[in-house]
Amino acid sequence: MGGETIGLLGLLVLFLLLALRIPVGLAMLLVGIGGNYVLSLVLPYLRFEPYLYQFKSLLWNAMANYDLSVVPLFILMGYLAANANLSRDLFQGVNAFSGRFRGGVAMSAIGACAGFGAVCGSSLATASTMGRVALPELRRLNYAPGFATGVLAAGGTLGILIPPSVALVIYATIVEASILEMFQAAILPGTLAVVFFVLTIFVLVRVRPSLAPDAIPMAAEERRHAIRRLVPVVVIFGLIILGLGFGLFTPTPAAAIGAFLILVYGLYLRRHGEGLTLASIKSALLSTAVTSGMIYFILFGAEVLKGFFTRAGLPEALASWAAASALDPMMIMLLILLALIVLGCFMDSLSMILVVVPFLWPVLVEINGGDYVSAGEAAFGMGTDDLKIWFGILALIVVELGLITPPVGLNVFIINALAGDVKMAETFKGVLPFFGMELVRTGLILAFPALSLIVPRLLSG
Repeated sequence: MGGETIGLLGLLVLFLLLALRIPVGLAMLLVGIGGNYVLSLVLPYLRFEPYLYQFKSLLWNAMANYDLSVVPLFILMGYLAANANLSRDLFQGVNAFSGRFRGGVAMSAIGACAGFGAVCGSSLATASTMGRVALPELRRLNYAPGFATGVLAAGGTLGILIPPSVALVIYATIVEASILEMFQAAILPGTLAVVFFVLTIFVLVRVRPSLAPDAIPMAAEERRHAIRRLVPVVVIFGLIILGLGFGLFTPTPAAAIGAFLILVYGLYLRRHGEGLTLASIKSALLSTAVTSGMIYFILFGAEVLKGFFTRAGLPEALASWAAASALDPMMIMLLILLALIVLGCFMDSLSMILVVVPFLWPVLVEINGGDYVSAGEAAFGMGTDDLKIWFGILALIVVELGLITPPVGLNVFIINALAGDVKMAETFKGVLPFFGMELVRTGLILAFPALSLIVPRLLSG
């Protein structure tokens, strides 16, 4: 039995453990250590004891990476924003502008999902939070139940791509890309997602007016209040996104500034009997510690697993097979994206990125022509640095697409649980038009890589 076969068996065991609901970090750690032990038995030249020596520094190296210091700061920013009810302010503020149109409240939900997703960076958290905020209002106004839940399930997928995003940070760390350039590259595709979702709602409610009621204009005083509450939120989020986009500051200071501004604003709201209390700040800090610890443990498990797969020679074998195959490079890319959509039905985005990207990235580099190939000679018509950005945006889009893919979309299950009385089939039916628009967006970025490359090129030039 060769090392590659052991690596494949280890991969199958990993997916089996995940299917049994073993925590992702622990599953990767078990497969990594167990796989290396089996390798040492089958291939005596790969001794097990020297492999164990790396553990004295591996955990520290996984956690002491400066680029990853941005992760707990962005998580803290998301928890502070949620505890200060900024998600509600976002929804009501956007609704003050779009609520005058048929389907406007659903459009407001999409806009609020985009804004809150930019802060928390988690699609599942965005779906859960905005579901609690927007779903009661959509139901109160007699939106069709399946349409309402479908809108929110789809809106939750905006969390991963709109910068700043924890998933983009992790991806950039794995492939050694610039985090700032990844954030810049995500701006246009993220904006396209919001526009496409709003257009989808606009068309649906005109083709089928029964999906949404006639617009009910806000009272003038209520509208002014909602806009006043929206302005500070937009200013805070806008400073972070524009500052990152134009390179005014790097991601870690941006996250620190964002967390500080939200903390100050949340304390200011205490004057009106709202905002952050000492209890909610403590809750945000504790939740940040728990979530960050979970992410760093997953990162540690991923490093151990990556060491096993590297010693088994699996990434190299997969890359060599892809390079030697007669398949067109674009066909291989399509197969990779399809596999990510399927796996995204069963795994969260962070786990997907950590488990799958270390396999797939060497394959793409190999079929593109190597690390230092020029754009004119490369199979994809771009150098390695541009390929990192283009593939990263595509991968994150399709991973999130898995969250609304029938029949096992995690976002759909979250929203459906919040709705209670809506049948799962109705929610999936409601989400299908948005699924179709996501496929269109993926196709556009696949056919026109400039959609993900133009912003970082302009800002770096």
